[in-house]
Amino acid sequence: MGLRGDQRARIAVIAVFAAAAAVSACSGSGVFKREYEYEEELYLALDGSATLNVNASIESLNALRGAAFDPDPVARISRDDLRRFFGAGSGSEGGSGSADVSVSLARRDGRRFVHATVDVDDVEELGRLAPFSWSEYQLGRRQDAIEFRQHIGKPAAAGASAAWTGEELVAFRMHLPSEIVFHNSQQETQRGNILEWEQPLSDRLAGTPLDIEVQLEPTSILTQTLLLFGSTAAAAIATLAGAVWWISRRRTDG
Repeated sequence: MGLRGDQRARIAVIAVFAAAAAVSACSGSGVFKREYEYEEELYLALDGSATLNVNASIESLNALRGAAFDPDPVARISRDDLRRFFGAGSGSEGGSGSADVSVSLARRDGRRFVHATVDVDDVEELGRLAPFSWSEYQLGRRQDAIEFRQHIGKPAAAGASAAWTGEELVAFRMHLPSEIVFHNSQQETQRGNILEWEQPLSDRLAGTPLDIEVQLEPTSILTQTLLLFGSTAAAAIATLAGAVWWISRRRTDG
């Protein structure tokens, strides 16, 4: 039995959406979120304070950052041990800094992943925490802009602790508080002032350096919005006051 015209139209529409979803997935954005073996997501404030989220498999933490957690997905892993590893309390192993840290555990494709949130008053403090000591962080002024630089060097431990497929990816992502003047990411700025740098896990394991450079406006987007709103409101009030004065003057003259 043949398909009716409306049925053929519905099937065509579904096929178009499926193709669009596949294209979006291949490009790393859109319907399907790209999955990373290890990713750092930095929320930077203009005063230098920062929050760094880490999402990583246990295997990547062991291979890249010199951790020694049991990668068995059913193994018991102490959250206190994870918090200390990421710098909670008196400092992380091999590091001289400390930070406010929260952690959680999850599974993906039958494997154990860690999510850690690290809060510091000064982004440059991150480099003094062992899990992030492969990076040098710099934040300062350059002419009329705020400049952020991060150099990511060699991992803490050579080699790999898992049977990698060669397709694993590592990502370093930034959420920025003001208008971006310049950046050296090969990807376009995403909505919400988000920038991303990617590396194959194999390059990260080999210690291939990655340099991040961003220049920002010194005033936050929120402040700019409030100033614009305030100036618009002030102009409206001045216009209204002028109109009231003009009407009152005409009545007086009349």
